[in-house]
Amino acid sequence: MKHILIARAEENLQAASLLFQAGLYNASANRAYYSAFHAAAAFILANGLIVEIDHRKVQALFNTEFINRRKILPAQYKALLPEMQKVRNNADYEAEGVSKTKANEQIRSATNFLAIIKDKMP
Repeated sequence: MKHILIARAEENLQAASLLFQAGLYNASANRAYYSAFHAAAAFILANGLIVEIDHRKVQALFNTEFINRRKILPAQYKALLPEMQKVRNNADYEAEGVSKTKANEQIRSATNFLAIIKDKMP
């Protein structure tokens, strides 16, 4: 399952970039978040833990286990998923959506996060 989730993370990141290039910034921000979310879920599973694929549960377990307890990742990543989800929620549900700049930030965040996850994957 971890390999499937990493593949989805990579696919979502590619989709985010293509959508961004097409000027579809809300959809791009959405896909970038899901890239990071799937990467976090894959990392949890790769480390022998089980989690229901639920936004809050994945975020909570990821932060508790790999940032607070095991200290595999630096504390700067603690707020990453909740912040990216907030942007995704704005893209999906708020009238103003997200700007080109914010969508680009989402892609950069997802790209960096996926890289560190793959680097630290057991």
